[in-house]
Formats: sequence, C-alpha cells, structure tokens
Amino acid sequence: MPTTDTTKLLAQLRTLLDLTNTEIQIAETRIVQARTEAVRRELTQNASNGRDRAEAIESAIRDLGGLPDILGPFLGRAAAAVKALTEQAGPFDEALLGDLALEDQLLDRSRYLKALAVAAKNKDIENLATRLITAHSATVDWLTTVLAEDALGGPVALRRTPLQAATGTAVKLVNLPAYWSARGVDRAVDRLRSTRPALDRLRNRSAHAGDVAAKALAASRDAALGAAERVTRNEGADQAADALHSARSTAGVLDASELPIPEYDELNVNDAANAVKELSDPGDIRAIIRYEEAHKNRARVVSAAQTRVAAIAQEVVGIK
Repeated sequence: MPTTDTTKLLAQLRTLLDLTNTEIQIAETRIVQARTEAVRRELTQNASNGRDRAEAIESAIRDLGGLPDILGPFLGRAAAAVKALTEQAGPFDEALLGDLALEDQLLDRSRYLKALAVAAKNKDIENLATRLITAHSATVDWLTTVLAEDALGGPVALRRTPLQAATGTAVKLVNLPAYWSARGVDRAVDRLRSTRPALDRLRNRSAHAGDVAAKALAASRDAALGAAERVTRNEGADQAADALHSARSTAGVLDASELPIPEYDELNVNDAANAVKELSDPGDIRAIIRYEEAHKNRARVVSAAQTRVAAIAQEVVGIK
C-alpha cells in the first residue's frame, strides 16, 4: 500500500478513535436521563458497543503500523465532561443537537474512511468502515427521532434535567421577539384585543378574584391549577386556560376523566398499553404518560407510550 494511502487512513482512524471515545462518555452521561429501563439498557449497550468499536479502530491502527493515541480515552472523557457541564446551562434540544452533530461527523468520516479503504484496496479497513457507517446511521436516526419527539411535545426517550427545563423555557422567552414577524405582531395585537374584555372582567371582579386566590393558596398545587383553568375558561380567556391545561397535563395532574382514553383508571396493564397504541396525537400520549408517572407508574404502559410517540416522530421526519 502506498505511504500516502496509509497516512490518510491512519489520520482518519485516529480522528475517529478520538470522537468515538467522546461518544462513549456522552452515552454514559445520557444513561441517567433515560425515561424507561428499556432506554437505559439501550444506552448502556450503546456505550458498550462504542467501546467495542474503539477497540476495533485501535486494532486497525496497529495493523497499519501506527500507534493509537493513549490519551484518546482521557481526552474523550474530558470533552464529554465539558459538554455535559455546558449543556446543563442550555436547552435540552440544543444538547441533543450537539450529540447529533457529533454522530453526523462520525458518520461522514466513516464514509470517507470507506472510500479511502476502497481506493487503497484494504478490505479489512473497508469492512470496519461499513460497520461504523451502520452503527452511526442508526444513532443518527435515533437522535433525530428523540428530537422530533421533543418537538411534538410527546414523551421523549430522554428526560430534561430540571436545570435544562428551566433554561429552555427562559431561552424561548428571551428569543421570542426575534422570531416575531410584522405579521406575527399583528396577530398578537389582535389576540390581546380579543382577550382584553375577558381580562377586564377578571380584573373588575376583584372580590371574586381575591376569593379564588385565597382558595388557591390554601389548596394543593393540583387543585389550584384545576381551579385556575376553570375560572379562566369560564371568563372566556381560552388561550390562558389552554396554557393551564397544558401545564396540568405536563405535571401529570389531570383527572382521569380528562384523559384521552375513556375509563383509563379501570384498565389493566395490557388494556392500557393497547389503548395507548391507538392514540395519534403526541399531546394525548404525553398526558397519559405524565398521568402514569404521577399515579400508577406502570413500566409497560410507559414503554408502549414511548414506542408509539417514537413511531409518530419517525413518520414526521421521514425515518423508516
């Protein structure tokens, strides 16, 4: 094999090894964010598979007469630690997009490695590159699905940390004006005008509002949210009521009668899991899984919900 070909192969293999070590550490940090035990096992297996790929890459480097960088694993841990620390101060979707960027780079470099191996007529490296392409293609699809699940508002495979959830909301609020077009502003003004009478009525009924506030303070969080939703809807402020309903759904405090599956509390595990599979709205699935987590927490139902919303997300983003 010409020296030039060997040099190019070694350069790509060493870069792939460094990136793989980072990938392994990130997979291990994601384990604690797994929503279900099945996802936790999958991430644990992914980290193990990553270590197997790292060993195969190291072996290929040695076969070409090179020496693997012994600092690679340590640098990978350091890079993953920095990434994990940084993303805790950022929105959840940005953290996942960072993971996806890493996997895309691994996939592109694996494809380039295969082309180099074909040109150099090195079948062993070509086979390794094919293995890497298959692995990283699957991970890209998985991360794309998780991002789509998050965008659709469904129960994603990974949970936000509390800090990520709070920061993500803050970033959206800060960035909101930048995304408003003139038309968007007009719509907002129209909405304010349409809800102004309802807001004025709420303000004018100070005695009633004070009574509601006193009851809300004395009641539990669940009852307070429910009461606030009923009051705002009765007063005609539907947008505010919808926001409160979404908050109640996210917190898992909807009443069983409000769930999208009739007589949900009466269903056993099998029936509940089968009923979830028939839902088509990610918001409805989110309501079910939040209710499950807050009340019965049946792992099989949660897994069925995750599988269903993943299928919807894959359809949206065109993953077969």
